[in-house]
Amino acid sequence: MRVFVTGASGWIGSAVVPELIGAGHEVVGLARSDASAAALTEAGAQVCRGTIDDLGTLRNAAAASDGVVHLAFKHDIAFTGDFRGAAEADRRAVETFGDALAGTDRPFVLASGLLGLAPGRVATERDGRGSGSDVAHDDGPRARHATALRALDLASHGVRSSVLRLPPTVYGEGDHGFMAALVGIARDKGVSGHVGDGSNRWPAVHRLDAARLFRLALEEAPAGSVLHAVADEGVPISAVAEVIGRHLGLPVVSISPEEAGEHFSWLGGMVGLDAPASSALTRELLGWQPTQPGLLDDLGKGHYFRRPSA
Repeated sequence: MRVFVTGASGWIGSAVVPELIGAGHEVVGLARSDASAAALTEAGAQVCRGTIDDLGTLRNAAAASDGVVHLAFKHDIAFTGDFRGAAEADRRAVETFGDALAGTDRPFVLASGLLGLAPGRVATERDGRGSGSDVAHDDGPRARHATALRALDLASHGVRSSVLRLPPTVYGEGDHGFMAALVGIARDKGVSGHVGDGSNRWPAVHRLDAARLFRLALEEAPAGSVLHAVADEGVPISAVAEVIGRHLGLPVVSISPEEAGEHFSWLGGMVGLDAPASSALTRELLGWQPTQPGLLDDLGKGHYFRRPSA
């Protein structure tokens, strides 16, 4: 299968591309820089130069492919306050892919998120599948959920679309995301913190397990499927703080909800959320079973605590 992948050189994409190639697929990756293009070439993929704002490029690449995996998202502007702009760019890209693939029954796999889906209880693949009309213009994560609903709707237009929801932390060696940020904040503040009693839970998945699920979704997921890339259903943030504190030799402290924004910076609005999630239906549907170490075991290996080389 010839597969067009956006976000192909990113944290997750750089695991998805070799997973696809290893399974015998031909990969064309979207690259917005020379460095990304070089990384894709080294991985054995073909290169399509452009960004997710280049809708003509996206349309042509999708039309020339047997399937699309859309991983790209403008996290850079989302994390600096323009989540709406990032979500709108994502929506336009999804609509462009839908137009290009309509009536072909080719697969389209969209990466989406789990945070905010069902706060305070275990979210399942059945959650968040109602009408998106009331969230389409929301500035927060719900706007991304609305785009996911648009992707699912493509199933009624002859596209084998599926939405693969990712936890807030997709971890592993080389990660520069949420876990790395928590380690950096602990170093800067001199304490390893959690909000309140730290009993709030985050789901998590190793990026290699997530990459395998993206491949399975591309190859096998029925049209209109919602999938959860969840290995750890809910890791208490207090347990994460304990591992970080132990490795850095720092005290573990409670941060009040009122002080979370100042202490955790851009993570302040998320680190106190309780957002456990299940992947039971995904495992039953596709036979996916995570095989990599869990989040706490991976943190315990120590690679998050190595200082960058000078």
